Amino acid sequence: MIIKQFWLYVIIGLTIISCQKEATLVKSSLDYVQSEKTKLAPVTLTHDISYLPNQEIQVIKLLVKASRIIDRIFLIQVYEKNLDILNTLEQSDCPHSEEYVELFKIMFGPWNRIDDNRPFIGKVKKPDGANYYPMDMGKNEFTAWVKKHPEEKESFESNFTMIRQRDNILTAIPYSEFFKNEIQQVVSYLRQAAELTSDLSLSTYLKSRADGLLNNDYYQSDKDWMDLAGDIEVVIGPYEVYEDNLFGYKAAFESFICVVDHEESKKLEQIANYLIRLEEALPIDETYERGTSSPIKVVNLLYSAGDTKAGIQTSAFNLPNDERVRNEKGSKKVMLKNVMRAKFDQCWIPIVEKALSPETLDDVSFDAYFTHVVMHEVSHGLGPGNIELNGVQTTVNRELKELYPTIEEAKADVLGMYNTQLLIDWDVFPEELEETLYASNLGGMFRSIRFGIDSAHGGGVAIQLNTYLDAGACTVDQEGRFTVDVRKMKTAVKNLARDLLIIQANGDYEAAEALIDQYRIIRPETQAVINRLKDVPIDIRPVYPIENEI
Repeated sequence: MIIKQFWLYVIIGLTIISCQKEATLVKSSLDYVQSEKTKLAPVTLTHDISYLPNQEIQVIKLLVKASRIIDRIFLIQVYEKNLDILNTLEQSDCPHSEEYVELFKIMFGPWNRIDDNRPFIGKVKKPDGANYYPMDMGKNEFTAWVKKHPEEKESFESNFTMIRQRDNILTAIPYSEFFKNEIQQVVSYLRQAAELTSDLSLSTYLKSRADGLLNNDYYQSDKDWMDLAGDIEVVIGPYEVYEDNLFGYKAAFESFICVVDHEESKKLEQIANYLIRLEEALPIDETYERGTSSPIKVVNLLYSAGDTKAGIQTSAFNLPNDERVRNEKGSKKVMLKNVMRAKFDQCWIPIVEKALSPETLDDVSFDAYFTHVVMHEVSHGLGPGNIELNGVQTTVNRELKELYPTIEEAKADVLGMYNTQLLIDWDVFPEELEETLYASNLGGMFRSIRFGIDSAHGGGVAIQLNTYLDAGACTVDQEGRFTVDVRKMKTAVKNLARDLLIIQANGDYEAAEALIDQYRIIRPETQAVINRLKDVPIDIRPVYPIENEI
């Protein structure tokens, strides 16, 4: 036990050798840990699934078991020492260690994701490349290796490989090999669920996804996921590249287990009929059609795991990210309604009450918030994806590298507003939505920017907010509260949408870097609002009752 305690002290940055001394020396750190947890409001996320046949309920439980293993894979992806740190903390009998365990599990590592990745255990700075690359490897070493070994470029830049160094030789290891033990467990649960379910579309997806996990090729299963048609909506595997801040190449494992709200989904079906028209109406000369299918599903979340559960919770998602699938079949937008309602009640309303002027506050609504989230996800699937530069086929993601997540999130936000206004103008959405759209969007920015401007969403919002301030689209009154000017905001939204789309169309890393350097900052008037929000939760912390049933 003395050895375990000693390593606990090393981990939390102390040079003491007894739990009694720990209680004295870590009090301020403990206060920090406890205060950070209060920024995430505990919310029980569930939904009545008693109407489902018992065999489908058992399918859901098998998928939750698979998702628990996804948590472990993502922990490894974040930091090579994560499992050792967690094991040491969980086995310690020192006072307060459970507080560190809880925050560690929320953040998937020793860095606070809602405080610009400040370490709350130890003093090590979070590696830009997470655990996808050797910790001491920089950009130059990677690019030099690829330049010297062009035959390895595809595997090194693949979304689904881990880069390792052996005897001064860099090598790309497929996820299927690197996480072989964990993946075999996930595959076992997926195949059991595939055999049990009576939903043919779900069975097809689970089988092909199991195959994809084993062969490191997700193309077919991504297409099968687009065709899910039953009551259960599930996505499981590596998707978003936001954890890779070195190049933005490597995909993090995640999982969503949901049940579909068919009635609410049907209400949004009409949006899919306007995708081609929206693409043609983008404020950029060229169009970039990426598939005409764009199902929108409203679901209630039962369980999430991995990347999507780390720190700030996802409200909606737009997948797959494979440009081949998007070109062939489009993409699917999934709205997590119970998550969105919880965020609105617990965080959004208390924030806008402190951030907006009275006249702007009167013009906010859940419908406008929900609609913008829907259109944000729709807009992820519009604009440049595959591009050609100097006669070479490439992707926006590959060219913008680690800057891509921030630019893409800003684009989706801004185009979400631009496209919502178009649908209002085309009488698809009700005219009265315009009365609440811009005020609701402005208020919501202060929720996202609190995530930290180093996050893709927070950084993207900082770009928007500062651009709109410079354009006079929003102003600050004598009490430091923000007011929206709808007429100027419409113009500012269109102009920023055009600028972001041009950056993506040109794969212009330098222009993206310049935009981020200029606008991804917290200005004094914004910081003043953030200071007023210190007692308001930043986000929710889900509790999933279904986990206790397994």
